[in-house]
Amino acid sequence: MTNTQKSAKTTAKATAKATTDTTVDTTAETETKAEAFTAEERSAMKERAKEVRASARRGSRADKAAEEEAAVVAKIAEMQDSDRVMAERIHAVVKESAPELAPKLWYGMPAYAKAGKVVCFFQSAQKFNARYATFGFNDVANLDEGTMWPAAFALKELTAADEARIAELVKKAVS
Repeated sequence: MTNTQKSAKTTAKATAKATTDTTVDTTAETETKAEAFTAEERSAMKERAKEVRASARRGSRADKAAEEEAAVVAKIAEMQDSDRVMAERIHAVVKESAPELAPKLWYGMPAYAKAGKVVCFFQSAQKFNARYATFGFNDVANLDEGTMWPAAFALKELTAADEARIAELVKKAVS
């Protein structure tokens, strides 16, 4: 075997080893990326995929609205006591203050939409193992105040004053 042939053989082995090493590194990198989402986040994404599939199967607009509200009420009923009580009150407050908002599930959370776009939502504390529930607004909510305004509120319990503030914010959000 000539020196040129030996050199070519050595280069081929080095290239094969480098390719194998790169593949291993890429696999390790992929595993790390897959762990970037928590189990709760992956669950929420799966719930959202189910919601989209279910919405595509529904018939008339009236049927969709009734089924989506029933799904919201069922999801609220599944919540733990403190979250369930707050979610039931928020559901009533939102429906009363902005009847034009349609209840629907959004990533497995009760949400309220206008023209198909989620305006506000309730996230239970148990959803992401948080110490408080959250009532939040998306960017379609008309809550702008100057250059900075709150888009979500932490809730440990819901008082009459909190309900009044939520009603006021929801009315402003859809105005």
